[in-house]
Amino acid sequence: MPSDEQRFVVGLVRGLHGLQGAVRVEPLSDDPARFEPGSTVYPEGTSRRLTIEWAQEDAPGLLVRFHEIRTREAADRLRDVYLEVERPAGEPEPGAYWWHEIVSQPVVTATGEELGTVADVFRAGGGEVYVVRGGPRGELLIPAVEVVFREFAPREGRIVVDAGALGLEPLRPRRPRGRRSSKRPETDAAPKSANERNAATEAAGEPNAPTDGRTDEERAASEHAAEAADPGDA
Repeated sequence: MPSDEQRFVVGLVRGLHGLQGAVRVEPLSDDPARFEPGSTVYPEGTSRRLTIEWAQEDAPGLLVRFHEIRTREAADRLRDVYLEVERPAGEPEPGAYWWHEIVSQPVVTATGEELGTVADVFRAGGGEVYVVRGGPRGELLIPAVEVVFREFAPREGRIVVDAGALGLEPLRPRRPRGRRSSKRPETDAAPKSANERNAATEAAGEPNAPTDGRTDEERAASEHAAEAADPGDA
C-alpha cells in the first residue's frame, strides 16, 4: 500500500445515489481529470483500488460510479471516506501548493499574534477556506484570498495574515485573578459607643436613651450606688 507521503486527497464521499452503487463526491482537487472515466482512486488508508466508470456534475459536487462497486450496500461503506490518488512526480505549478503542505502550518498576524495552526482545508463557493485551531481566539475560518495574506510560504513554515482584513479586534487583556474579600459582618465589629447606639436607635424609629456620655454599665453602677447610700424608709 502506498504510504501517506505518496498520496494526497482528491475527494470526499458525501452520500449515495440510487441503487446501483453510485456515490456523491465532493471534489477536493483543482484537476478535473482526477475523476475522468478510467482514473483510479484509493479509499483513505487502504490499498483497495477503485476505477471510475463514469462521473457527472451534480452541483455542488459529482456523481461517481466505480467499476468495483455495484450495490448501494457496498457503496455505503464509502460514506464519509476520503478518496486518495498517488502523488505525481514533481511539484505543482509556481504559486500552488498541495493541501497537505498547508495543514499543520502555524498562522500569525502581521503584529505577531499566534492564531493557531491550519487543522483542515475545505472548499466553499469555488474557493478554499483554512480552518485554524489552537489559538486564544478559538477556531477561525480564513478564506484563501489574496487580500487576507501578508505572507504565504507554507513550505518555509510562514503564513502571515492581516488581522484587519479578517475583522479581528485586538484581544483585551484579562484582569488578574486575586483573592476575594468581603466586608466583615457587623457582629465582628468593635462595640459601639452610647452615642452611636442612640443614633442607630433613633434611625430605627425607637426612643433615644439618655445621652449623658456614660455607658449603660456605668449608669447602672451609679444608680446602684445611689440606692445603697439612701437609707429609705425604716
